[in-house]
Amino acid sequence: MGKLTSVGEWFIDKSGRKVILRGVNLGGDTKVPYPNGGTQFPTDFSDHKEVSFVGRPFPLSEAHTHFTRLQKWGFNVLRLLTTWEAVEHKGPNEYDNEYLDYLTEITRTAGEYGFYVFIDFHQDVWSRMTGGDGAPAWIFEKIGIDYTKIAKADAALVMQGAYDYSKPGIRQENNYPTMCWSENYRYAANGIMWTLFFGGKDFAHNFMIDGKNVQDYLQDHYLGCMVAVAERVKDFDFVIGFDSLNEPGKGFIGRAMNDRHLKDKEDDPAHPGLAFSPIDALYSSHGHTVDLPYLSLSVMKGGFVPTKTVAVNKNKISIWLPNTPGDPFQLEGAYKITKDDTPFIEKNDFFQVVNGKKIDFDRDYLLPFARRVGERIQSIREDWMVFIEREAVDAFTKPYLNGTVPKNSVNAAHWYDTLTLLFKRFLFPISIDTLTKKFVFGKKGIEDMYVRQLTEIKGTANSVPGQVPSLIGEFGIPFDLKGGKAYKQWKTGNKSPKIWKHHIMALDCMYNAMDRLFLSSTLWNYTASNQNDLMVGDGWNQEDLSIFSLDQIIAGSEPDLYGGGGRAIEGFARPYACYIQGYPKKMNYDLGTKTFLLDWISDANIDEPTVIKIPRFVYPDGVNIELTNSEIFANKKGELSVKGFGGPSSVRIFPK
Repeated sequence: MGKLTSVGEWFIDKSGRKVILRGVNLGGDTKVPYPNGGTQFPTDFSDHKEVSFVGRPFPLSEAHTHFTRLQKWGFNVLRLLTTWEAVEHKGPNEYDNEYLDYLTEITRTAGEYGFYVFIDFHQDVWSRMTGGDGAPAWIFEKIGIDYTKIAKADAALVMQGAYDYSKPGIRQENNYPTMCWSENYRYAANGIMWTLFFGGKDFAHNFMIDGKNVQDYLQDHYLGCMVAVAERVKDFDFVIGFDSLNEPGKGFIGRAMNDRHLKDKEDDPAHPGLAFSPIDALYSSHGHTVDLPYLSLSVMKGGFVPTKTVAVNKNKISIWLPNTPGDPFQLEGAYKITKDDTPFIEKNDFFQVVNGKKIDFDRDYLLPFARRVGERIQSIREDWMVFIEREAVDAFTKPYLNGTVPKNSVNAAHWYDTLTLLFKRFLFPISIDTLTKKFVFGKKGIEDMYVRQLTEIKGTANSVPGQVPSLIGEFGIPFDLKGGKAYKQWKTGNKSPKIWKHHIMALDCMYNAMDRLFLSSTLWNYTASNQNDLMVGDGWNQEDLSIFSLDQIIAGSEPDLYGGGGRAIEGFARPYACYIQGYPKKMNYDLGTKTFLLDWISDANIDEPTVIKIPRFVYPDGVNIELTNSEIFANKKGELSVKGFGGPSSVRIFPK
């Protein structure tokens, strides 16, 4: 396993073979401290300086078992998660060296099991204190915000502040609705923090922290943690790069002060939940009650529409600390609160126009930040790749990059079947294409829909001069479909793979689409601590997308087979060509017959063979092989190597 480079849309190995990367995100609980930091445990976050992330994604003593399982399933790459908080939770420039030592060893061990690795500094809706994960709590004090007041002031929707822990293990749709955490991007705390992180120089010009503009202060600390990790792993050739930043938020950037976004816009659909405008969020953050529309899904109207009105911050709690400068946007003259305590907008386009020029988030903020990431990590190792992340909705609806990307870039957009993800139901045999708002029918119709959507995302790479590779950084399905129906069946003694029927079908459609497009990808996710519990799942905000669970282990079972912890294994453990000696023309796997076909134009000038992963789960009794214009180069456990003679070549694999 040598170092990878890229040429155009392809990853390339040192022999010139095209490389397809298939792997997982490791892991879903890496967002929270170890061992008892999951959102299933109530907390007021007062221990934020003393927490530890040593043990995420799993203790070193368990590494062999987990890496062996992943290896036997056929994966060859890991998107290895860490967080800003994990490195710098103690305070500014106080790095957790014990954690850095641990993360280095986890990374080293992954390489010993044959995995490529790229490291993801993960975040969701800014931080644990604002309903997600990512940034350390001391950042709020530097900004002048009291993190203990954020949830109480409805400045964020936080599970630990909303969930009734006296009634564990159940959905609480009135308190903390399913998948509601993503709504936090529009709440006050996220709006403020993301705007300062990406646009502090433009929108809070006078806001300085320790002699730096707030934007530079925040980005420098984030990048400092990335560099600290990079210095530890720089000698590992199997580490191929770093994510820029997981699913970054825009904050208020690009929005009119009074825009509640109640209807779909071009390339920007309306979103579920409370319809905060920037002025609503900022005004309520100062301890004022605001009545807001709440948007819910209407299938008949093809999107999210207002269905009720909700009073926000009824307790009139301010999130701003006393004896601090205060709200930076108010100080910049964007708005004011009048003597009779009403908001008055001074500049409705404050977050849209800078120096008379209409701003563009990607061009003016996101891509300059990505270039900073590239400069910092490539100063340590020049050949590292930058896996560019965009705002999640933009990546799905605006498949182009408006600006200059770092060198060695990868389009690492995320993609989900939105309705399956939000409502935890795989809509079959009739589904809806959320891009076209049209119905699709049957397994083929769903798979074709996925191909159309992924083709659009892959097109992002084509918008870069010379093209760049694409790797779908996240995709996957909830395993608690239909209220955890499969878990109930398992608990009553039904251990048959049939309980995962819809999960397998959904994953098969997704991987079939990626095979048709020769896409690399990392599945979300593998969580070593996952449980069949609607409150717990992956240990974070009731998400449950892990292909592994402790509750699926049957004593004495092999780790990569049923009973070894895997869920819906047929859906993701499947053959694919990981190295291709030439140019691929067709890759297809039929789950029903377990027949794999690869057609490629073989290049006789490439010395190394085409390599196909053949997990023993799929072919426990071995395989039959049919070849055209090629020969078997090697046939070892879990892999088949085939050398083409030059020109059209093919290999067909099916069970004995």
